[in-house]
Amino acid sequence: MSILQLNNLRKQYGALVVTDDLSFDVKQGEILGILGPNGAGKTTVFNLITGTTKPDSGSIIFDGQDISSFGASERCHKGISRSFQVPHPFVGMTVYENILVGATFGKGEGDPQQNAMDILKLTGMANRANIPAGALTLLERKRLELARALATNPKLLLLDEIAGGLTDSECKSLLDAIREVHATGVTIIWIEHVVHALMSVAQRLLVIDFGRKVMEGEPKPVMDSREVRSIYMGEDALA
Repeated sequence: MSILQLNNLRKQYGALVVTDDLSFDVKQGEILGILGPNGAGKTTVFNLITGTTKPDSGSIIFDGQDISSFGASERCHKGISRSFQVPHPFVGMTVYENILVGATFGKGEGDPQQNAMDILKLTGMANRANIPAGALTLLERKRLELARALATNPKLLLLDEIAGGLTDSECKSLLDAIREVHATGVTIIWIEHVVHALMSVAQRLLVIDFGRKVMEGEPKPVMDSREVRSIYMGEDALA
């Protein structure tokens, strides 16, 4: 069963076509990885899903409902949340307070304080709860970014290059947290340039280039594709 359907989404800025009649589905409970070179339209896809950018044409169906006309806050309350490539927490607030903001103004189910505490434990940040966000390491900021996105109680979580800038050991630690989140039933779409990280958890890959779908399917066959290697890794990959 699909939780998300993108149907012929098109976004154009002047002569620049960013998403070119893009269509794909996301199954309930899966982890879908999205790959593509810089400028392929990946972030625009996230912006279209979350409602911060409006498509010129096409439709978005989420959880059986057409949300194409919904704003970003409406989509958040429906159960769509995202992280950002560069974390921007409220640096003067504690880790707990950062998470509490999302728990209070998200879908509003349950006790926000208890929800915030549960997310601290889930993301491995319980021992940092009272630390100002501005004092966190990069890995801890990434964990907090994940926690803040989860605080709204999403059904669908969008991760934007959350592994970028981390060491191998830090990346492994973050992957463990993502697996824990996925085990709770949250559907995940993950844009990532750290391919080995994505390959270790994604059940399906979607490759886009110039806003068009190049290929989708199980990770290994997709990454072994001559076309994908050429587009994503450069012509030298074909030698």
